[in-house]
Amino acid sequence: MAAETHLFDDLKLNRQILNAIDDLGFEKPTEIQSKVIPVALAGHDLFGIAQTGTGKTLAFVAPLVMKVKYAQGEHPRALILAPTRELVLQIAESFSALAKYTDLRMAALYGGVGPKTQIEEVEKGVDVLISTPGRFLDIYSKGHIVPKGIKTLILDEADKMMDMGFLPQIRRILEVVPRKRQNMLFSATMADKVVKLTEEFLEFPERIEVAPQATVAETIDQVLYEVPNFKTKINLLIHFLESPDFSRVIVFVKTKSSADNIAKYIERKELGPVRVVHANKGQNSRINAVNEFKEGDIRVLVSTDVTARGMDISMVSHVINFDLPLIYEDYVHRIGRTGRAEQEGQAITFANEIEMVHVPRIEKIIRQDIPRAAIPPQVTIEKTPFAEQQEIARALDTYRKKMDPTFQGAFHEKKKKFSNPSKPKKRGRRKR
Repeated sequence: MAAETHLFDDLKLNRQILNAIDDLGFEKPTEIQSKVIPVALAGHDLFGIAQTGTGKTLAFVAPLVMKVKYAQGEHPRALILAPTRELVLQIAESFSALAKYTDLRMAALYGGVGPKTQIEEVEKGVDVLISTPGRFLDIYSKGHIVPKGIKTLILDEADKMMDMGFLPQIRRILEVVPRKRQNMLFSATMADKVVKLTEEFLEFPERIEVAPQATVAETIDQVLYEVPNFKTKINLLIHFLESPDFSRVIVFVKTKSSADNIAKYIERKELGPVRVVHANKGQNSRINAVNEFKEGDIRVLVSTDVTARGMDISMVSHVINFDLPLIYEDYVHRIGRTGRAEQEGQAITFANEIEMVHVPRIEKIIRQDIPRAAIPPQVTIEKTPFAEQQEIARALDTYRKKMDPTFQGAFHEKKKKFSNPSKPKKRGRRKR
């Protein structure tokens, strides 16, 4: 394992890359960068485990730029796979910045838009492809990608790929790229499915772990509020947004409809500017929203988990989990949007009764307790509507049945509670 270094000059990168890093304003390598770059430059397979916001994109892009060196031929010589369009675009942006003093050609391939323009880019000649698995196979199946020259294959956010069901597609890609190549796999968490993938994908890899898997960055201050219902969550959100300290905020929600409704409410309260990002938004709309947020033109970004990974934005003051994520590991990725590059940030989580059931599991994954706080007295606590009460009760029943197959439901327990089996009801004629 390479020793940690304190300057990019110590990593034996060439002058073009060092100049590009200087232009980006990075003064010293992060821990993942100082450990990954020497191993990658030596040509070894590697397995990197790093929490979000640690600088791992630069850790694999910089040695790749140095390895590929210059434009050559028509067909790709390296392939980077990522699970989402947003992450593909972020990696592509990093690649362009680090390769600015070279003549390397790169194409970003992703769904949500027609493939015609992307096919034209590939056919002009390309050295590096950055792609989602599905779009790579789509363009390959049409005969526009010749993979025989690929000597480096990188998988980023492998755990998310497994969660999204990409394993069959990844196996198909492994069948069409050359067997003799350098492989790099990166993941923030280490699920069993990821371990299985490493066994198929990597050959005698160097394991590089800069922090225990699913660890939250120390620069993130976490706090959790137990909030009874949706309306109270809205009141608490507005309370926070009324503070000028909440200068650049990402609000994560569970559903697309919630994202739209919450954004409209923030807009009506004139606490924006606000934009929405979710799967029903067009690709250009999503890219523009993220770019405006990056530039500081947007104060609040309301998003589903589509942007929990692959959005590299500095100076995010707060992340607010309006709803808990469906996949526990995504908690780490959501709150990792703040506290990046050694800057401090705060992650605030709202949880109703059913969501509180899942909090201990998230705490187990991150190996720490999330500090609790009381709802501020100036925030109105609304009465939970009957329909929402029923929805929470049903969700609790479903969860309890999952944990205990003998559990028959809250209604059954209530019925049992109010009946006395030792005193059977008298049966007889009613008096007229």
